[in-house]
Amino acid sequence: MKLLNKINTVLFLLCVTLSFAQQTPAPKQSKDFAIVGATAHIGNGTVIENSLIVVSNGKITTIGPEASTPLTRQAMDIIDAKGKHVYPGFIVSNGTLGLVEVDAVKASNDLSEMGTFNPHIRSIIAYNTESKIIESMRPNGVLLGQVVPRGGRVSGTSSVVQYDAWNWEDAAIKMDNGVHINWPNSFSRGRWWLGEDPGLKPNKDYAKQVKEVADYFNESKSYNKGSKDEGHLPFEAMAGLFNGTKHLYINVNDEKGITDAVNFAKSQGISNITIVGGYQAGNVTNLLKQNNVSVMLRRVHTRPQLEDDDYDLPFKLAKKLVDDGVLVSLEPSGQMERMNSRNLPFYAGTTVAHGLTKEQALQLITQNPAKIMGIDDMYGTLEVGKSATLFISEGDALDMRTNIVSKAFIDGRDLSLETHQTKLWKRYSEKYKNQD
Repeated sequence: MKLLNKINTVLFLLCVTLSFAQQTPAPKQSKDFAIVGATAHIGNGTVIENSLIVVSNGKITTIGPEASTPLTRQAMDIIDAKGKHVYPGFIVSNGTLGLVEVDAVKASNDLSEMGTFNPHIRSIIAYNTESKIIESMRPNGVLLGQVVPRGGRVSGTSSVVQYDAWNWEDAAIKMDNGVHINWPNSFSRGRWWLGEDPGLKPNKDYAKQVKEVADYFNESKSYNKGSKDEGHLPFEAMAGLFNGTKHLYINVNDEKGITDAVNFAKSQGISNITIVGGYQAGNVTNLLKQNNVSVMLRRVHTRPQLEDDDYDLPFKLAKKLVDDGVLVSLEPSGQMERMNSRNLPFYAGTTVAHGLTKEQALQLITQNPAKIMGIDDMYGTLEVGKSATLFISEGDALDMRTNIVSKAFIDGRDLSLETHQTKLWKRYSEKYKNQD
C-alpha cells in the first residue's frame, strides 16, 4: 500500500511538471534565412531602412540596405518584414529570473544563501530554465539576461544566460563572470514601528561596516597571493576581481556611498566596476567617467526617494548620465522585479519621453549591458559575425502600444512565442467570443 501511494505521488508530480513545463526549446537552425524589408535598429545608434539581414548557422552573415545588398533567394527561406522593425534581443541587467518561481513557496526560492560573505555562491546552478516567468519575457523581445544572487554583504557570482534552453548548461553564455556586493548604507531610517523618527540619519556603524568589507578583500587578496595549502572556496572565488577576469558589481545608491565604493574598488586594484542602482549617480558623473565606472540604473518607473528631489528624477536620470559620458544600462530590480523584467523595453521608452533619442534608449537595453557584461563580441548589436539573437516587431518595440513581436530568434533558432498567458488568452477568447 505504501509503495502504491509513492507511485501515485510520483505520477502526480510528473503530470503537474509536464502540464506546467516551459515551451520546448527551439531546434538548432538548419536552413539559412533572410529578413527582408524591415527597419533594422542595429543597437549602436544606427538605423537601416528597408534592410536585408541574412542568417546562417546562428550568426548574421549579411546586413545592409536591401537595394544594394546581393541575395541568392533560392538557397534560403525569406521572411517578408516590410513595414516592420528588427531589433537585437533585449538584455536584462541585474535580474533574478529563474531563481524564484513563486515567492510564497519557499522550495521554489533560490534567491540567496545564508551568511554574509558568499562570493563562491554560483547563481547559475540554481537557474531554472523551466520557469513559466522566463517564457513570458520572449513575446516582448527580452531574450537574454544576467542571473544575480541577492543577500549578504557579498552575495555571490552572476552569469549571463539566454532565455530558451533545456538546462542551465545550455542557457549559459558567460558563467561566473561577476561578483556582487551590497555596499553599507551611509544613512538609515529610524524604525517607526519602535517609535523612532522615520527620517534619515547617519549610520553610526558605517565606518565599521566598510572596514569589514575592506578586511575581507584584503584577506582574499593575501590568500590568493599565498601558497593556498588549505583550500578556501570564498577567497578563491574573489581571485578574478584582482586579476581582471571578473567584474565587480556594487549595489549602492547614495552619493557618499557611490564615491566611497568607487575609491575603495580602485584602491583594491579592481578595474572592472559597475554601480548597481545608482540613484544619486548623477551627482558624481565626473568620478564615474574618470574611473571608467558603468551604471546599471535602478528601475525607471519609480518615485523619487527624497523629499527635495525632482518629481521626475527617476525618469530623466538616464539622460543625465548618458549626456555626461557614463555607460548606462537599465535594470528592473524593486517590487515585483521578475514580473517587471518583461517591461524593460517600456522603461527604455520612458527615457525617450525625458530626453534621450529612441536609438540612445535602445542602447540602454542592448549594446550597453552587453558591453558591461562582457558579451558584446557576440550579442547586443546586429552586426556581421555576431549571434542572430533578434526579433521582429510590428512597430516601435519601446512603445507598449506597438511592441507586437511576430518572430524571435536566439542564435538563429526560431523561438516559440507561446506562453501560459497566451494559452489562457486564447482559451477564454474562445469561451466568450460568441457571447453578448
